[in-house]
Amino acid sequence: PRTAGMVFALLITGGVYAACLMVLCFANYLSPFLGAALSVILIYTSLATKDLKVQSMRVYSSLKSGELGAARKSLSCIVGRDTENLEEKEITRATVETVAENIPDGIIAPLFYAFLGGAPAALAYKAASTLDSMVGYKNERYKEFGWASARIDDILNFIPARLSGFLLPLAGGLAGFDMTGSFKAVLRDGRKNPSPNSGIPEAAMAGALGVRLGGMNYYHSVPAPKPFIGEERQALSLEHIRASIRVAYIASFLGLLLGLFATFIVKVSRS
Repeated sequence: PRTAGMVFALLITGGVYAACLMVLCFANYLSPFLGAALSVILIYTSLATKDLKVQSMRVYSSLKSGELGAARKSLSCIVGRDTENLEEKEITRATVETVAENIPDGIIAPLFYAFLGGAPAALAYKAASTLDSMVGYKNERYKEFGWASARIDDILNFIPARLSGFLLPLAGGLAGFDMTGSFKAVLRDGRKNPSPNSGIPEAAMAGALGVRLGGMNYYHSVPAPKPFIGEERQALSLEHIRASIRVAYIASFLGLLLGLFATFIVKVSRS
């Protein structure tokens, strides 16, 4: 099963890269302008900034209206944990956590690979990330078959996650939150999560907002405790969802600026 899972993951990601490359080559053959425009569109589709906001704000709106059932249902669309019995504070925590975790996965990493290898690299990364979401679980069904997908995703997110540990505190500071506390939380708590990558953006977000994340989660009724991350300088509230989205948007803009700056430096050094 592990070998089959590895072949499956490589075929999907490699196939997406090759298909995208061929389409862009054909578009460039027809018109360089068409090729450039199509490349921009494809890269845009790999970014989850807007979708992250839309999905999180659905949870926020339901909570603000006092509709716990609707908030739980909306939350279930963006997290893997059980949501049926969560109360407002736990729904809020889950939403802030998933916004933080998805900043490197859905924003920083696609930008990183787009600047490295254009649209084909960005879409190949998204394919790998999607495979991890589909089969990269440590349960009986996918533990062996999904092993390769999970490891590929960990490797591809290694640098973007650590970039988020730099960009998120800056974004938090620009948004009016605690930049210093965010950096401190990354250094103190970034490695607490069993995942090699997701603890870093969670710690950065928790430190910026002055809240504590982590705690007991349930997956298919099986308890899965997560280490506490951040200091509870204030209690989690509904408005922290909106705050986390604001930090995510600023971080995405900073990531774009960093990529443009790095590209400029490379071009200058080669000339």
